[in-house]
Amino acid sequence: MAERRDYYEVLGLQKGASADEIKLAYRKLAMKWHPDRWVSGTDAEKKTAEEKFKEASEAYSVLSDPDKKAKYDQFGFSGVDGNGGGFDFSGGFGNLEDLLNNLFGGGGNPFGGFGGFNFGGFGGSSQGGSQSRVLRGRDIRTKVKLTLEEIASGCTKEVTLERNRPCPECSGRGAKNSSDIKTCPQCQGSGQYKQVVNSLFGRTIQYTTCPQCSGEGKVVSNPCRSCSGTGLVRKRETITVKIPAGVEAGMQLTVRGEGHSAPHNGTNGDLFVVIEEIEHTSLQREGNNLFYTQVISVTDAILGTEISVPGVDGNYKVKLEPGTQSGTVIKLRGKGLPSVDGYGRGTGDLYVKILVWIPRKLSRSERESIENLSHSSSVKPDLSREDRQLFEKEKKIF
Repeated sequence: MAERRDYYEVLGLQKGASADEIKLAYRKLAMKWHPDRWVSGTDAEKKTAEEKFKEASEAYSVLSDPDKKAKYDQFGFSGVDGNGGGFDFSGGFGNLEDLLNNLFGGGGNPFGGFGGFNFGGFGGSSQGGSQSRVLRGRDIRTKVKLTLEEIASGCTKEVTLERNRPCPECSGRGAKNSSDIKTCPQCQGSGQYKQVVNSLFGRTIQYTTCPQCSGEGKVVSNPCRSCSGTGLVRKRETITVKIPAGVEAGMQLTVRGEGHSAPHNGTNGDLFVVIEEIEHTSLQREGNNLFYTQVISVTDAILGTEISVPGVDGNYKVKLEPGTQSGTVIKLRGKGLPSVDGYGRGTGDLYVKILVWIPRKLSRSERESIENLSHSSSVKPDLSREDRQLFEKEKKIF
């Protein structure tokens, strides 16, 4: 199964893009990849177009929704999975013009027909995207391990990274002197290469990234010796990451701008912090709820006792009534884990299950005492309504 791409990458946008930029980027991809545009293509081309269109639609459905976008920006795919990403294609893809009309309140082609539509320079200048491309640094993924106590209250963690940073010798330019940076002779500084293509839909002008300058619009004639003209050097750095309370194993937090630096002072990539949970010695976790099992003696079950239950913020004293049955579950409301940043159902609960230990060996005198006790009507089963409900629950387990 192919790895899912970042939604911003799918739409060709930088993190933090505006609503208008997201809408325009999706319109461009919908015009390019909608299956209606590939009816005369090969089977492979049709399949590629369908996958590209679905991918773009899923990205748009998340990034165009402010709430989903906020969750995705902080937690990545784990913040939006299961919350309705993408469009429903069970009934087909629909008509391209109807789709664009419904989404953007206009015709399928706002430029008066497909013949002159500029696919490559959309969102650039009126001359076909003469703006040079701003490079973006690569993202970094790392892991942090957290205890339940740290998850319950939130914490800060120091993360040490090996990452690209601007070269101090040339200030990230790639050349020691500014005069050594020239306008690219192939694209004349536009960062794009113009190509005219005749297709089924007429004469189309396409713009692709300039191969000589990689879309920057500039070339370095005398590269810096320290960074070989890249403008980047490798550094080992430690940063502090704030972890919100209630995170779960597998969640991914996004720290903007803390990834690799881009060549020639472009935009930094992001740091993705994946949460790992250290197993607790006594407590088990399921969502926001915690579970603990306490084993007590027969005499404590008969006479009643007080037990100490571990929690994420200290121990709790719990009183067991005389006659406590094995399998009894006690709920300590609100003693579980909080939801992340208020999403979900608030703070979970701590469930304590009581198990009664039955001795396997008895001394002669102990056995005689138990035998004498067995004749008492007090120790013969006489289930109350509560006891019956408890045993019915236990029977369902099997």
